[in-house]
Amino acid sequence: MARLCLSVAVLFSILPLSFGQSQPPSDPQAITLASQSIALITGGTPITDVTLTGTATWISGIGTGTLMARGISESRVNLTSSSGNRTEIRNNSGGSFQGQWVDPDGSTGLYVMHNCMVDPVWFFPALSSLSDADRNTVFSYVGAESHSGVAVQHIRTYHYSYSKSAATMALTQQLSTVDFYLDTATSLPVAIQFNVHPDDDASTAIPIEVDFYGYQMINGIQIPMHVQQSVRNNLALDFVVTSEAVNSGLPEGYFTIQ
Repeated sequence: MARLCLSVAVLFSILPLSFGQSQPPSDPQAITLASQSIALITGGTPITDVTLTGTATWISGIGTGTLMARGISESRVNLTSSSGNRTEIRNNSGGSFQGQWVDPDGSTGLYVMHNCMVDPVWFFPALSSLSDADRNTVFSYVGAESHSGVAVQHIRTYHYSYSKSAATMALTQQLSTVDFYLDTATSLPVAIQFNVHPDDDASTAIPIEVDFYGYQMINGIQIPMHVQQSVRNNLALDFVVTSEAVNSGLPEGYFTIQ
């Protein structure tokens, strides 16, 4: 699987919105659908952080895992098995797009930037771009569809950043696009999709899908109790939640890039 990010160093010359043209408007229908979904997930409770602990089946075998998020821009995935541990950290706070990985053999490195522009919190929709917490998120409505046999409303988000280069703006949109599939009957997200890319090739897409199952209402919040991540339609992570904590006050240090 491609390494998923690096800091914002040199790949793009992205300028603040105040330097250029207006941000494209979001589609009102997409905004309405996203708002309904987030309201249903959260029950109106502001969510600042989440920790999901459970069993994890991944490439190194069966073990345990902890999925943590702080706001919409910081996440940490810790996976353990008898073959070793895997850690993935994403941190898009402060206007940067960056991340770090630690493999079971102890090797570590930074993700290339072009794999850091999609949502850091891919495992908990309430802290994804679906929440519209980032003023630079643009929403579009794709349409009513069927996804894995479920009737869904398909909406799409991307991160808008102004640049003097139209090609850079188009590439930023492409690299940050996330597709959400919302159950028509419940408004809950059943899946999200995005692309990652080889370290040396931002133009070649590697499709990722995350599927959510078994939502349970816990303390007024809808928690997906089963999360699966697939890479090129091959299951890469099967995570079953056994405990959860919301708004526990996760420290920023958990998400620091070394």
